[in-house]
Amino acid sequence: MKKIVVFGASSSSKSINKKLSIYAAAQFKGHEIIILDLNDYEMPIYSEDKEIKIGIPNEAHNFYSTLKDSDGIIISFAEHNGSYSVAFKNIFDWVSRIGKIVWWNKPMLLLSTSEGIRGASSVLKIAHQRISYNHSYKIPTFSLPSFSKNFHVINGIVDEDLKKDFVKACDIFKLNLSS
Repeated sequence: MKKIVVFGASSSSKSINKKLSIYAAAQFKGHEIIILDLNDYEMPIYSEDKEIKIGIPNEAHNFYSTLKDSDGIIISFAEHNGSYSVAFKNIFDWVSRIGKIVWWNKPMLLLSTSEGIRGASSVLKIAHQRISYNHSYKIPTFSLPSFSKNFHVINGIVDEDLKKDFVKACDIFKLNLSS
């Protein structure tokens, strides 16, 4: 049984990206799923001065260890003004101070969604470009546009073409996870 860490890169208590990431994780039955909430890793905004003054917070070490101990990672990115949410970026900044290898060359599935017709594709592109750099695996991506129109709490992705694209991305992740 593989251990998969899953989270929506948002601090919203109603995060549609968290819902999408949990839905994605449900596709991998028989694996241990660890769902993270970025609110559990709230820290001061990163700066060199704060790092010198307070050191690296325990929350960053905990997040880092959780990623390190996993076999795969699923992230669904919320788009805030065309980029990462501040909550995700701050955790990423702190964790990157512990070790340069944040993602541990683990198999990953990167997702995004929004209520807009582009489905947060801008942040997904940025995230994929950054995370896939020097990564051992081909990292699949999937963007779900118009979340409320294309996602149902019980049935998941309702648009058949989008669902096919989602399944393709999941299949690549599954293949990477099993290698």
